Amino acid sequence: MPERPMVVPFAAFFGLVVAAEDLYLAWLLLTPETGWDAFALVPAFLAVLAVAAAVLVHLGRARSWLLLAVAAAVPLAGLLVLTVFFAALGGGLAFWSGVLLMVGPLTALVLALRRPVREWTRPLRANRSPVGRRAAGSAR
Repeated sequence: MPERPMVVPFAAFFGLVVAAEDLYLAWLLLTPETGWDAFALVPAFLAVLAVAAAVLVHLGRARSWLLLAVAAAVPLAGLLVLTVFFAALGGGLAFWSGVLLMVGPLTALVLALRRPVREWTRPLRANRSPVGRRAAGSAR
């Protein structure tokens, strides 16, 4: 078993940070009158996705870096739109809160796309040649 790259636990940690931020956003969107409506369920689903991706990346499952990248990119895009909206309204505390909330998903996305994380989560390949191809000099 190859040694786990040093960046993998950090990618998994920031995946959990993304999940915590998603749960915070779900809590902010939760309304007491209607309960868990679609506005609160989407961030909650993204939080579950981020936790699953963080665990799978830490375990080295095949292509889990892609799941972590998606789980980080979707909240990052939403927070970016929200932050630009708050900036258009004049900035202030809401703008800087949005900027601060973007740090977690941005860091998780950058770490998920790094080569050591992608190599750690690449699918295992068989050591045999593809079907229909034989090595030079081999006979049947």
